[in-house]
Amino acid sequence: MDQRDLDFIAKNAESDPDLKAAWEDHILLKKQVEKLESKPFRSPSEEVQLKQLKKQKLEAKTRLADMIDAKRAQ
Repeated sequence: MDQRDLDFIAKNAESDPDLKAAWEDHILLKKQVEKLESKPFRSPSEEVQLKQLKKQKLEAKTRLADMIDAKRAQ
């Protein structure tokens, strides 16, 4: 996300609960990914979990970007 998108989220999150929820989901997933990536060793199940979290994070970011684009087009 670029600064323009972050500014848009900050400006509109309080008045748009869906945007706020999407942003919070993205942040939560980002923190979970960072936590697993910071481990010096990951078990095979953690590797699978990390891949799933990265996929979910990307999907959340895409949803968030789509929401931002739709709001800007209004």
